[in-house]
Amino acid sequence: MATTSHSIPSDRMAVLFAVMLVAAAGNTAMQSILPSIGAKLRIPDVWVSLAFSWSALLWVLTAPHWARQSDKRGRKALMALGVIGFLSSMALCGLTLWAGLQGYLAAGVTFIVFAVFRSLYGGFGSASPPAVQAYVAARTDPEQRTQALSLVSSSFGLGTVIGPAIAPFFILPVVGLAGPLLVFALIGLGVLIALRWRLPDDVPRFAARGAIVSYPTTGASPQTAADEAEEQVLDASDAPPLRWTDTRVRPWLLAGLFGGQAQAMVLGVIGFLILDRLHLRLRPDEGAAMTGIVLMAGAFATLLSQWGLIPLLKMSPRTAVLCGASLGGLGTVMTGLSFDFHGIIIGFALASLGFGLFRPGFTAGASLSVPRRDQGSVAGMTASINGSAYIVSPAVGVLLYNWHPMAAYGLMAGFCGWLVLWGWSALKPNQPGEQQL
Repeated sequence: MATTSHSIPSDRMAVLFAVMLVAAAGNTAMQSILPSIGAKLRIPDVWVSLAFSWSALLWVLTAPHWARQSDKRGRKALMALGVIGFLSSMALCGLTLWAGLQGYLAAGVTFIVFAVFRSLYGGFGSASPPAVQAYVAARTDPEQRTQALSLVSSSFGLGTVIGPAIAPFFILPVVGLAGPLLVFALIGLGVLIALRWRLPDDVPRFAARGAIVSYPTTGASPQTAADEAEEQVLDASDAPPLRWTDTRVRPWLLAGLFGGQAQAMVLGVIGFLILDRLHLRLRPDEGAAMTGIVLMAGAFATLLSQWGLIPLLKMSPRTAVLCGASLGGLGTVMTGLSFDFHGIIIGFALASLGFGLFRPGFTAGASLSVPRRDQGSVAGMTASINGSAYIVSPAVGVLLYNWHPMAAYGLMAGFCGWLVLWGWSALKPNQPGEQQL
């Protein structure tokens, strides 16, 4: 008797795709406008940066919990929780910023309340991605699973492009710079309705766990997310936890740590650099539009490296890390030395291209350094490394930038240069001939 192939209908896949895309797009849209809002409210740059650090910290702390809870409470319920956290945070943050911009709240009070409501995204938004991945993996045969997981995971990376691209169009006459947040809240409400209406909470056919997804930024790594999800859902056996000090994986984790700090600082400072170099502190609406364009260029460069260069050039993990760090350092220096819009776009795009090579390289290198039974543990480690970079580094970068711009950009380039010099000898081929990504 022939077996029936099981896959998820296209309308349900569209809902799952939207859940992932909206969570990433809303966050990167906020990244493109918040420096301009801070300038308009006359909030010190470092406090603006700390608003993202707070959210990233909560994401890193809560993501493992929600990944486990999706197996106990149901995947659809956890998706809904994440979307509710997202749209509630966007709506409340948008209303708070609008009240501050209108003068109804003092600037300091505005950002304190904003940080409180921002915690809804960091604390609950991380529930959706692992639930989506586990839902897909539990309802597809192995033959369709890789393609389906790659599709929903790529939506997370695609969202990082869409967010800054469309955010300037939502700067509306009545609500001003708070418009993108309010519009994304409405979009999130539409996704929640579609989720409740179109997605059945049926009994899964296969056991599966969702991968922990890193905090969404314009440096997202969609291919890596798909690979991590595939490894975790296919290997459900309980294995002793992999130690952080394991000599096989430690060099790759150190590479991810230092490269991640540089990337987080680049993303944390770029909005303020644009305001200063283009003299837009007194024209924050225009500054938000310019920042969105630069972030969009960087996101496209990231996708080009991960969806184009890595498969085309058949890079090994070691090569991707070393080449990525070299390009990242060069692009960082170019950005720091640029005083016009064209130069900033070229420099930031080059840096993003490099970091787009580096991130999948370090993740794949760590994965290939250990056997299959440790893939769940190493995936959790790489997700923690990726997310932790956005807790402190953006604020440190802004502090140094306010002291002297080249102090910040010199440190970023220094991280990249050190990674190239140290990694040349410390990062060993995973197997003879260097296995390709």
